[in-house]
Amino acid sequence: MSQKGTAGKTRIVHRHLRFGWWSLLCFLSLGIALETMHGFKLGYYLDTNNETRRLMWTLAHTHGTLLAIVHLVFAATVRILPENPKLQKLASPCLCGASVLMPSGFFLGGLWFYGGDPGLGILLLPVGAILLLLAVLQTVLALKQLGEPGGGDGDGGE
Repeated sequence: MSQKGTAGKTRIVHRHLRFGWWSLLCFLSLGIALETMHGFKLGYYLDTNNETRRLMWTLAHTHGTLLAIVHLVFAATVRILPENPKLQKLASPCLCGASVLMPSGFFLGGLWFYGGDPGLGILLLPVGAILLLLAVLQTVLALKQLGEPGGGDGDGGE
C-alpha cells in the first residue's frame, strides 16, 4: 500500500471514529432529553395530539444512535480492508450524509407537523435512506477484496 493510500485510509478511519463517537454522544443525549420530557409529563411531548412528535423524535433518536454505531463498525471495516478509493470517495460521504439527513428528517418532521402527518422535514428521510443504501452497497462490494482466511477458496476445504 502506498504512503498516500495509508494516509487516506487512516484519515477515513479517524473521520468515522470521530463522527461515530460524537454522534453517539448527541443521540444518547437526545434520548435522555426525551426520557426527561416523559418523566416530567410535558404536554409538548406527551399530549395525545402530539403523538406524531413523540414518534418522530423517538425515531430520530433511535436512527441516530444506530447510525453512530454503524460509523464505528465502518471505521473498523475500512481498517481491515485493502485500500479502496470507492470507499473513500463514495461510501464514506454517503454514510455521513445519511447520518445527518435521516435523524434530521425525523426530528424536523416532528418539530412541525400537521394533524397526524409529519412536517416537510420528513422529506430528508428518503434521500438519507438512499445514501445509506449506497454506502452499505459499496462496503459490501469492497468486502470481495478480502478473500478467505488462510488463502482458501471458501468451499469448506473439499
